Amino acid sequence: MTLTTAEIAKQLAGEVLGDANTPLNGFANADAARPGDLTFAETAEFFTAAENSAATAIIAGPDATSAKKIVIRVANPRVAFAKAVAIFFPEPTFAPGIHPSAVIAASAQIDPTAHIGPHCTIGERVKIGANVVLQSGNDVGDDSVLGDGSHLFSNVTIYTRTQIGKRVRIHAGTVIGSDGFGYVFDTSFHRKVPQVGNVIIGDEVEIGSNVSIDRATLGSTLIGKGTKIDNLVQIAHNVEIGEHCILCAQVGIAGSAKIGGYSVFAGQVGIAGHLKIGNKVTVGSKAGVMHNIPDGEMWLGIPAQPDKQAKRIMIAMQRLPDLFKKIAVWEKKLGGTG
Repeated sequence: MTLTTAEIAKQLAGEVLGDANTPLNGFANADAARPGDLTFAETAEFFTAAENSAATAIIAGPDATSAKKIVIRVANPRVAFAKAVAIFFPEPTFAPGIHPSAVIAASAQIDPTAHIGPHCTIGERVKIGANVVLQSGNDVGDDSVLGDGSHLFSNVTIYTRTQIGKRVRIHAGTVIGSDGFGYVFDTSFHRKVPQVGNVIIGDEVEIGSNVSIDRATLGSTLIGKGTKIDNLVQIAHNVEIGEHCILCAQVGIAGSAKIGGYSVFAGQVGIAGHLKIGNKVTVGSKAGVMHNIPDGEMWLGIPAQPDKQAKRIMIAMQRLPDLFKKIAVWEKKLGGTG
């Protein structure tokens, strides 16, 4: 694809410093850029690297100037970067139609613009909206709904009665709506508690590969609009996650926990069951959360605590070896046995 700097700047809501008619035909990191490429610089260090690269033009902040390169100045370089990558590397398109190897229940309703790829199985009374893509090997259980523009990558499994909103992306190997992990001890064995609820996923959610989201025991497991879930995340039965949250890889959320909107969980965070986590909460990597967290707080550590308290404990622990040495010296002076 070849566009002029002016055409790209218009799509990025930016302004051009330099020749606005210069054609650009690629996008690359500064260290890999070639003549004709657009590159990106968010900091002064990266801007210097971009100026010294072979790239023809640079996306940069509103105050950037260069005597060497054309600059597309934007309010937010990182947002512009995301838009520019989408311009030069558009998503593949999938033609409407149903592959002959797909198995589709007679009662299923499939919009004629949808793409149903090879070896997909679609159950009874399933509703599939406009421009939905099922790439291959997808299993969609009875009475499920897939909203307009949603995209299931290969080998995604959707259990019965799952409701998926519009423009949802679910990556390969993910399972939505499997049984919640519910048992009750009955005399001498663990009796299974039937898991008869479902999962509801809001619009514009993206779910990574090999994620498990369990259906509710009763009611619904809820994933709010715009939430982004990384690979290898486990979300248990009856969990409720608010809008526009970020869950990084290997997060685990136990049953019936409630997570407020715009919260961020770093990698390997664990949330105990039945907790209430507020809005705009940030939890640091590997933290084990065992208490409710109010709105807007940052927690760290195992067990997780408010960040300032957790940092004080970390600093104190680093000082323990020196403290033990001092204690040993004093014990020797005082005639102690150590």
